[in-house]
Amino acid sequence: MQRAFDFAAGDLAFIRQSLRRAFGGLRDLPRRDPVWRMTRSLIGAQTYDTIAEPALERLIARWPKPGSLAAAPAAEVEQVIADVNHADRKAWQLVATLRWIGRERPDYDLTFLAGWPVHRALAWLERFPGVGPKVAAATLNASTLRMRVFIVDCHVHRILLRFGFIDPRASAGEGRDAVTAAAPFETDGLLELFALMKQLGQTICRPFMPRCGDCPIAARCARRT
Repeated sequence: MQRAFDFAAGDLAFIRQSLRRAFGGLRDLPRRDPVWRMTRSLIGAQTYDTIAEPALERLIARWPKPGSLAAAPAAEVEQVIADVNHADRKAWQLVATLRWIGRERPDYDLTFLAGWPVHRALAWLERFPGVGPKVAAATLNASTLRMRVFIVDCHVHRILLRFGFIDPRASAGEGRDAVTAAAPFETDGLLELFALMKQLGQTICRPFMPRCGDCPIAARCARRT
């Protein structure tokens, strides 16, 4: 039986190569400890990196250890990350998640996840408040764990839908799994593909009035105008 999501490895390679020519290769990103990578991804949802990254640095400066951040009142956390979108909700989710992890893993050491199958590690993370498919995948792929899984945020999900890569009813998690299975490259390549597609979604393939005439990969897009 044909899979519901039938990605061609050549198409994914084409997207990566085309976007690299347009935007440049992925710059070296600091790979943080998994707990801090999870924190960064959680507070960074629907927020530009130029805002989310300094917000994380402020959190670490105020509460250098995950346990101390977990013990902080959510209202104080909200003040520190006030410029990210939905700061009140994210502060509550972050504190609740860190407290939950602390009860199961008092040392906050998540390196044990590297020894698990990716699907099991994702499921373990997605139990926590605010940790959906995107945050869980980023925790595994973009951290020091370097696990092979594709990250799908709102921008990447929109591009996958517009290009007809996934069914209109498909979730971000299903898109993540389909790309992970089909991509002809490993962990760093998946991270670069995510970063490039995210940049495309933020600058050209925007939610409203996409600039299809400027898109480096419009020739293969099912929704190009």
